[in-house]
Amino acid sequence: MALLFWAMAAWAETPREIVSRMETTCEAHEGEGMIMIVDLKVPILGTVTTKCYYLGDKSRMDAKMMGAEVITWDDGETMWSYNSKKNEIEIKDQTAEANAQSGGDLELFSNIAEGYDIVLKKETNEAWYFQCKKSKANKEKDAPKSMDLTIDKNTYYPLSLSTKMSGMTLTMRNLSFGVTEQQVTFNPKDYPDAAVVDKRQPKTEE
Repeated sequence: MALLFWAMAAWAETPREIVSRMETTCEAHEGEGMIMIVDLKVPILGTVTTKCYYLGDKSRMDAKMMGAEVITWDDGETMWSYNSKKNEIEIKDQTAEANAQSGGDLELFSNIAEGYDIVLKKETNEAWYFQCKKSKANKEKDAPKSMDLTIDKNTYYPLSLSTKMSGMTLTMRNLSFGVTEQQVTFNPKDYPDAAVVDKRQPKTEE
């Protein structure tokens, strides 16, 4: 019996090793694209839930806001936004600031093992529940001070990640892999009756 306990201890992974393996697993699927649900809880306004698709430089976000379905496509240069209440497509240039913000969610799943002190809060047969606190060595000024992370024991996929940013609570969950070009590409044929508002700036010749 003592030998069995010793063997189990030898094979046990530390919290940092588990999180590092999660990061490696996600990186291995990077080229396949990622799908996840993002819940943003805003004081007074409540919670906005968005389904996000990412594939390379392209993304799509589906949300319901103030009784309207809002879908946004982004290819790194142009953004298309459909509002079902207005039955309108707005097209505008992508800005560097917005482009950086659109990839911010995915970056939260990176460098946790190196930049955070990780404590196992709870463990079930299906998952590990960690609390991650920003380490003193982490000099990334925009990195959250604390995050709650849940990892699936069978797949090492992150089941959810929650943090507070600027007074809002951000939760990312239901992560999966496998996105097609069609899912992240705006097709005007899908909205033949929508009004088009083009706010793009004319391109000047150099």
